[in-house]
Amino acid sequence: MTDRAARMRCLVIGDIIGKPGRLAIGHALPDLRAELDLDMVIANGENVAAGAGLTPSLAEELLTSGIDVLTSGNHIWDKREIYDYLDTDRPVLRPANYPDDAPGRGWLIHRLEDGEPVAVINLMGRVFMNQLDSPFTLADALLDGAAEPLPALRFVDFHCEITSEKNAMGWHLDGRVTAVVGTHTHVPTADARVLPDGTAYISDVGMTGPRDSVIGFRLDTVLPRFLCHLPTRFEVAEGPVSLNAALIEADRVTGKAVSIVLIQRLVEV
Repeated sequence: MTDRAARMRCLVIGDIIGKPGRLAIGHALPDLRAELDLDMVIANGENVAAGAGLTPSLAEELLTSGIDVLTSGNHIWDKREIYDYLDTDRPVLRPANYPDDAPGRGWLIHRLEDGEPVAVINLMGRVFMNQLDSPFTLADALLDGAAEPLPALRFVDFHCEITSEKNAMGWHLDGRVTAVVGTHTHVPTADARVLPDGTAYISDVGMTGPRDSVIGFRLDTVLPRFLCHLPTRFEVAEGPVSLNAALIEADRVTGKAVSIVLIQRLVEV
């Protein structure tokens, strides 16, 4: 077996922001799949619908564009039409540590073209976020207490506000999952690395949204909050899109990460 055949390559794309982010995915992802020789693509889609939420039609648009699994976070509930859709078998997740009675599911098994199973787990932090069940306890139960062990390849989107909580999760899961990729803050961090026991980690992969903005939103709708403490309604910015993602290569047998590289592309939309 060649080195390439023994490994899988997964691209994890940061929070997709509004129409510019969607257009950038549709424009760039088909070429990226070929250029990077990808086996799988995971993307966070909670900010797709005008910057807050996700609808069934927009989810289908992204899945058609080449995304295999959509993850999310606290904004997944902003569009009520997504609730019933989350209860279908479509590969769209909400954080697993929401109560069991919430619509949808927090993890799934995706199969690569050759049938290889890959687990994708969506968790959400609690510091400065909703007071959900502990993502650490939930992860332990899923990894250690499942009736059937999860496949060796395991990717975690940890949607979380603060880097210390993300960092703690990375170390907590080191050697037990293939990757822990942070989302939510929309700003990429410079700490991508493979931890000692084989888990690829980055505190935040960043966003796929307008570059000339404040985390994807127009300056004139954000700055008044800081300058005058006035309530404003954020609006998605326009212009070139910064596509931020993490390319993770892993051993198919052990599930251990071999490398993690930050991918950054500027896409004209």
